[in-house]
Amino acid sequence: MASQPWLWHDAAMIAQTIQLSLAPVFVLVAIGNIMNILTTRLGRIVDRSRALQVLHATTSGIEHDAVVVEMRFVDRRIELIGHALLVLSGIGIGVTVGMLFLGEMLGIELRIVTELTFFSAITLLMAALVHLLLETRLVSRTLRLPPELLELHRKDL
Repeated sequence: MASQPWLWHDAAMIAQTIQLSLAPVFVLVAIGNIMNILTTRLGRIVDRSRALQVLHATTSGIEHDAVVVEMRFVDRRIELIGHALLVLSGIGIGVTVGMLFLGEMLGIELRIVTELTFFSAITLLMAALVHLLLETRLVSRTLRLPPELLELHRKDL
């Protein structure tokens, strides 16, 4: 009989490993959904940056200064979204699932490595969510409407 460790495992152990890997896979799906949101946001930011570059070349005075200020905000937004924290988190989740199966197949204890990769992935996910929060707060700061445009003195509205 062959001495390969993974031949000694039964279907119940494989099923248990699959069950253990489901939670990280659900986290991976969530990461994918957040990445989709960030990709859409980044596309809009890039479109706005292109429009601002055109305005930069065609404006002067106070209007030009306003364009430069907005370009700085857009640049910061690109920086916040551009960090690859979610990608690294997804890779960490993939490594976690891989470690679960590898440990089971080889019959070796990889619990500490698996715990570390999962913890690292969740930490990166939280950091990415903080970046998303910072980016949305930056947007809300830049999109504040000037009070004079709100016509707050008008009580009839």
